[in-house]
Amino acid sequence: MRFSRFLPLAMAGAMVRIMVQTVIWILVLTVVWVTAPPLLGADEDRAIVPRLRELISGSGAEVVGLAVEDTGTGRQILIDERVSLHAASTMKLPVMIEIFRRADRREMRLDQPVRIDDRFASIVDGSEYRLTSDSDSDQLVYRRLGGSMTVIELVERMIVRSSNLATNLLIAKVGADKVTATARKLGADAIQVRRGVEDTRAFQAGLNNTTTALDLMVLLRAVAANRAASRKSCDQMISILAAQEFNSGIPAGLPPGTRVAHKTGEITRHNHDAAIVFPPGRKPYIIVILTRGIAEREKSDRLIASLAREVHRELTGAASTPQSTPQSK
Repeated sequence: MRFSRFLPLAMAGAMVRIMVQTVIWILVLTVVWVTAPPLLGADEDRAIVPRLRELISGSGAEVVGLAVEDTGTGRQILIDERVSLHAASTMKLPVMIEIFRRADRREMRLDQPVRIDDRFASIVDGSEYRLTSDSDSDQLVYRRLGGSMTVIELVERMIVRSSNLATNLLIAKVGADKVTATARKLGADAIQVRRGVEDTRAFQAGLNNTTTALDLMVLLRAVAANRAASRKSCDQMISILAAQEFNSGIPAGLPPGTRVAHKTGEITRHNHDAAIVFPPGRKPYIIVILTRGIAEREKSDRLIASLAREVHRELTGAASTPQSTPQSK
């Protein structure tokens, strides 16, 4: 009887405690909601995404994957970012990352000589195939056949001139499976680097290198944040990417003089560009644009430049005067 007398008071106390805890949780969630970085679909993205989709729909492209992240604010702009497409030469980015990570671990020297050979084994059956200079965008490496070049020289040709021969020589050194594994460690969950370039038997068997816009964004973000390798190696990778000689995609849509560290990729009806953009006076942003289905290179270049222009204006508030950049790859 004595216990029952205090039961209503105990129940009232419990109710008060529950009400106080509820109010605290509401305040915590409100603070989190107010201070959280903007997400895709936030009000500020509702204007830019329709503008980008309008450009895409008017281009005749079958699909365009776009992934943007502002490293200063964390803001992202994403359109079909998880669609997997033929990677073309953008797969050379994770190959470079693997090389520098091995150099950091002292498993490979950047000044190590590599014998230059144009013969490679297909991943399908081990049969030999050869690369020829007339199907490559870089002639310099072929002039060294029978001789040697250093690892860093091959990396530079692989990126700035998109050399297929340099790429295959480097993949033969590190292994395509190891390149993919490193990409996974960095958070790129869908990219597949299966082989070198011009493996016709593999192509016929559907064994291609593939990527998504999101995965390339993740890899470039890791480079920009010095997480892909050591700070020194990431700085060197950015310098190599900034020396890219094919600039009719993303750089063509940006204000003259804007620093762009990027890698392009092109194969039949595919045209890609993946970049770290360094606007003056602010932190960089990452932008990746993958396109499929446009037969004319000039037309897909214009689409990529137009999308880059809109994104740049949105993130920086600066109008873009197109750069004069005639070359593409």
